[in-house]
Amino acid sequence: MNLEPFTNRPAQRGFTVIDLLIAVAIVAILVRIALPAYQGYIIRSSRQAAQSELVALATAQEKIFLNSNAYTADVSSAYSGQSSGGLGVTSGKTKDSRYTLSVQAPTATTFIITATPVSGTPQASDGNLTINEQNVRTWGSKSW
Repeated sequence: MNLEPFTNRPAQRGFTVIDLLIAVAIVAILVRIALPAYQGYIIRSSRQAAQSELVALATAQEKIFLNSNAYTADVSSAYSGQSSGGLGVTSGKTKDSRYTLSVQAPTATTFIITATPVSGTPQASDGNLTINEQNVRTWGSKSW
């Protein structure tokens, strides 16, 4: 058996074009699978952060009620601990700016704090979050 043709051949180094195409295809498949899951995670984490902020604002409303026997209907004015003041959220939005906050105080003894998704953000179709004086919490038509 003659082995001469094989011994004169230089050793191959590096990747071939086929190897590179296979690697790119694998990365593309992984991105296609992972990206929707990551986007869902971002939406859920922003919703949970907004829910935490709503609970904190409801707690502030209760402190205001203890001081002045009425709730405030103002989100963006400075917090004074009185119903004539606000809740101290000067921007009127959640910390990540994905929800707009509003307060409805139809009577002195009731309130509804609402977080409405800002259009143009990933939260846009996520649904409104609300909390009221009885600690009833809703997300769209569901409880949270």
